[in-house]
Amino acid sequence: MATSSISPSLRQLVIERARGKCEYCLIHQDYSIYSHEVDHVIARKHGGQTVAENLALSCLSCNRHKGSDLTIFDPVTHEIVPLFNPRYQIWTDHFTLEKTHIIGTTATGRATVFLLKVNASTRLSYRQVLIAQGRYP
Repeated sequence: MATSSISPSLRQLVIERARGKCEYCLIHQDYSIYSHEVDHVIARKHGGQTVAENLALSCLSCNRHKGSDLTIFDPVTHEIVPLFNPRYQIWTDHFTLEKTHIIGTTATGRATVFLLKVNASTRLSYRQVLIAQGRYP
C-alpha cells in the first residue's frame, strides 16, 4: 500500500488513535526497526476507501502477512471467518496475551493470529525482550 495516497493529517490521526501501536500485535512503533504503516483494513482492491474508518496502524510484519486478505480459514473449525478489524472490534474480545504469545480466543482471533504469524519465533523473542524491559504491551 502506497502511503503517499494518505494525507499527513490522516496518517497522524491513525497514529494517534492507535497510540503508536500496531493494532494487530500491539508493538509500539518506537520499538520497531521499521516505521509502522497505515493499513487499509479493507484493501482498496476490494473497494476499501482511504478514510479514517478504514485505516489501521500496522507494523511491517503484520501488514505484509495480512496483505489484502479479508477472510481466512479458522485453524480449529476450518470455517471461513473474517480477519480482526480494529475499527469495529475490540482487541481483548478476540485475543489474550499469555507471556509472549498472542492467543486467539475467537475464530476471528485464531485466524488472525495464524495469518499474521504473530507468534513466529523471531516475534516471540522480540516481545520477550520488550516485556523484560517493561515496553510491551
